[in-house]
Amino acid sequence: MYVLAHPDDESLGTGGTLAKYAAEGVETYLVTATRGERGRFGERGERPDPEVVGKTREAELLAAAKELGLREVKLLGFPDGALDTVDPAGAQETIAGHLRRVRPQVVMTFGPEGAYGHPDHIAISQLTTAAIVRAADREFAVSKLYYIAWSERTWSAYQAAVKKLTSTVDGVERQVTPSPEWGVTTRIDTSAVWPSVWRAVQCHRTQMSVYKDLEGLPAEHHRSLWGVQEFYRAFSLVNGGRARESDLFEGLR
Repeated sequence: MYVLAHPDDESLGTGGTLAKYAAEGVETYLVTATRGERGRFGERGERPDPEVVGKTREAELLAAAKELGLREVKLLGFPDGALDTVDPAGAQETIAGHLRRVRPQVVMTFGPEGAYGHPDHIAISQLTTAAIVRAADREFAVSKLYYIAWSERTWSAYQAAVKKLTSTVDGVERQVTPSPEWGVTTRIDTSAVWPSVWRAVQCHRTQMSVYKDLEGLPAEHHRSLWGVQEFYRAFSLVNGGRARESDLFEGLR
């Protein structure tokens, strides 16, 4: 189960891993905290009602989920851009309810740095981590928790193809914080499914003004963007050590 903040996080951040495991027959689930109603809406600077934006982005998310082979998508309806203002206990319990219902072995979310300091990304990281604790009992506990991690090499390739990612919070510009190479505990080869990821990314049409440069890239460049995904194993009940994993289910198979 992936627990993320916005529609398109699943495709841009973790699409390769979702598509890879879905293709292998693993049951893949997505919980998205917001409908992205405060996001951009096309190339012309249009600002329709947030309800219109939210419904549109929800439809885009469901289309992308089909491309990635997800079994289920749940949207929580928390406020976009204000996820860190919701009642923590209530939000944690909502996420914990989905964990108890699905009983996933592996959970994935953003790391504590929120990729580039995005407050919603940071909030969903904290809420999901706490929800795993809330959901655990004598009959069920998540076996492994992963945070999305990007090494400097991966971030450089991504930002060169898209744009420099920043987030201004309280008047301070936050930027990408690459993971040190030794901090990447898990590297997944997703090169076989990169076309599925690119199709999923293209489903997010309202966001393509930022990603339009991707459309002209050759296949090999797309393969390099979507063909490897990196993670930090925050905890595991089934394995450990310094050896780098190549499978999220290492210790469970």
